[in-house]
Amino acid sequence: MNKKTKLRSLLIGGVFTLLFVALLGRLYWVQIVDGKQLLAKAQEKWETEDVLRPVRGMILDRNDKVLAEDAPAYTVALNPKIIQAKGLQTAVTKGLASILKTSDDPGDIAELEDKIRKIVTKEYPTAQYPQVELRNEGWKIDAEVADQIKQLSEELKKQVKSNSIGITLIEDQKRFYPGGRLASQLLGYDNKEGKPVMGLELALDKVLKGIPGFRSYEKDRTGVELPDAKVNYVPAVDGNSVKLTIDKNIQFYMESALEKVYNQYHPKSITAIAADPKTMEILGMASFPNFNPNKYWEANPQDFFNNAVASQYEPGSTFKIVTLAGSVEEGQFNPNDFFQSGAIAVPGNKLHDHNIVGWGPISYLEGLKRSSNVAFVKLGYEKLGQDLLKQYIKKFGFGAKTGIDVAGEVPGNVNMKYPVEYATATYGQGLTATSIQQTAAYGAIANGGKLMWPHVVKEIYNPRTKEVIQSFEPTFVRQVVSEATAKQVSELLEQVVSDQKIGTGKKAAIEGYRVAGKTGTANVVEPGGKGYSPDKWVISFIGFAPVEDPKILVSIIADQPDLGGDYHRGSEVAPPAFKEIVAQTLRYMGVPSSSQQTKAAEKEVKATMPELVGMTLEQARTAMNKYDVVVEAIGKGPKITSQSPAPGTEIGSTQRIYVTMQENGDPNVPDLTGKSLRDALEVCSFIKAKCQSTGEGYVASQTVSTEGDTKVVTLQLKPYNELLQTPISDNAGAKSDKKDSGKTADASKANDASGKKVVPPNR
Repeated sequence: MNKKTKLRSLLIGGVFTLLFVALLGRLYWVQIVDGKQLLAKAQEKWETEDVLRPVRGMILDRNDKVLAEDAPAYTVALNPKIIQAKGLQTAVTKGLASILKTSDDPGDIAELEDKIRKIVTKEYPTAQYPQVELRNEGWKIDAEVADQIKQLSEELKKQVKSNSIGITLIEDQKRFYPGGRLASQLLGYDNKEGKPVMGLELALDKVLKGIPGFRSYEKDRTGVELPDAKVNYVPAVDGNSVKLTIDKNIQFYMESALEKVYNQYHPKSITAIAADPKTMEILGMASFPNFNPNKYWEANPQDFFNNAVASQYEPGSTFKIVTLAGSVEEGQFNPNDFFQSGAIAVPGNKLHDHNIVGWGPISYLEGLKRSSNVAFVKLGYEKLGQDLLKQYIKKFGFGAKTGIDVAGEVPGNVNMKYPVEYATATYGQGLTATSIQQTAAYGAIANGGKLMWPHVVKEIYNPRTKEVIQSFEPTFVRQVVSEATAKQVSELLEQVVSDQKIGTGKKAAIEGYRVAGKTGTANVVEPGGKGYSPDKWVISFIGFAPVEDPKILVSIIADQPDLGGDYHRGSEVAPPAFKEIVAQTLRYMGVPSSSQQTKAAEKEVKATMPELVGMTLEQARTAMNKYDVVVEAIGKGPKITSQSPAPGTEIGSTQRIYVTMQENGDPNVPDLTGKSLRDALEVCSFIKAKCQSTGEGYVASQTVSTEGDTKVVTLQLKPYNELLQTPISDNAGAKSDKKDSGKTADASKANDASGKKVVPPNR
């Protein structure tokens, strides 16, 4: 027994010794060999890190109106366990589907209901009920939709008398485009994952996105931050904002006009560019069909295409500007010389005018007005010659990219080899060009012969400090023709529009303004080398105004509009759209009519603003008559109590003078109906009222409220063409200020003291 006991004791002791050695070995391995690795894993459990997302920079127009910004968003999450416990499966399914539906198609709604029903009715193990995000319909919804879901949630809570019904809205951010479809191809969009996909959003991503930050801290097993825990914090750096050369109002005018043409004539696409011809700052860039970047997933592939820079066409007769400018510059154009229209033979072919038989012997000026192909073959092919013609085509920038700061630009194709190709190139056939190339070329004629770099980005700045990080100034590329030539060509193009009998551009004429421009009608090449289609055309018009001092240049290209087989109807497409866009833009800019500018140039007298305070209104108007300015009175009273501009300010004949007649207290807000936003803001500034506006265009109505001692004027704006259709009563401002309504000297409808109608001055 003793021997057995000893053996058993030795065995047990050996086992314990081995276990102890193994334990020591394991401790050594854990603490020494794997110590660092295990400690790192433990710290991962103890610590949490939150990524701090930077605010993406805004994209704004030239007047600081927001075109793209970050905005609050919400994601819908559902807890099936709670929904099932409350018996709300059907109510939640039906309610959410009616709010989150993307169309009124019963099939689409039924499909969404089925998707939600599968989530809320799915059985999970008791301890594993997750919170399920409803994607994609419930992912990153905007605040308006979220409010509807909150209302549904509150109704269901009352129904089941519970504070929780299993619907959660997770706060997030998304990119928001306040203008909807406005300038969509130019701006591009960020998808729901926060990644830029196209347009300026993608091209300027490094500028806009900022740098993420983070915050890390130690936590307990429930995720609560430990007291006195070590916290690491690196703040996010917000992205920079970008100001564009685009004017939101002009962009709106363009898209409104193009939409009408698109709906009426159903072209494959219609594109327009508006620019300041002196600087080639792009004021607007639009193309139809377009899309809503807030709902980019609903768009078709062709809706994303920016035809202004990425499409090339045979330009047709708008290209004749190159031949015309070159022949004028080289002294080869005499408007009174005659030629035989109809047809002309060149090596390898016989070329015709668009009406085949021509108009008999006509002058070159008439040939321009009628857009005779033969006239331009004689000017470009016979008089200029192949070498000079090719030089001017390259000088004007065709066959090469303009370098515009918009992605996707193509260079067009200029590759003449044979005599007939040079001959057809004189009138824009057999080569291709882009809309932006043609816009820049016409800009060179409008601004005195200077080819300028077209661009859409004006400056990049820090949104917090407002410090400008980088600005983009107008850039001169080269002189393509002399200033004298450019002026002569402008005046010749003016006759294409002003001649209401034979001018091909007569439907682009704007009453009161001198307009220069050129039409274009180019046959479309059939795919597969089948030659030109007999009934498909690219219709275009490019022009600028006023001729004497161009402020706006607009190019319009419609690809294959439905003309019922009659190319003569091309004049119904682009010129009227040009007229609508430019007329509204000139009024918006406050550009005086050409007759007013001529009168102003003749009578312009710079003077120093006199002191008017203390005068009667009659005395003030008499004193200012010699300067040909309008004196507009605000309020009622025997004498002037204040004025704008202040005494001593230099004024000219286009100046508008404001005076107040009210003796006691601040002047009341006058009726601003019919005024431009600029004029309305000037009045508000003068009477020290805060002004805010909704809509675009001119003042249609107004309301007045107060913030402390400050009057707040809210203006409802409408486009000019809509305003003309709205009756404007004499008491349009009665709601806001009955005392002065309809009695203020509104320049658009008042008479001066002599009974002479007051003409609203423009700027």
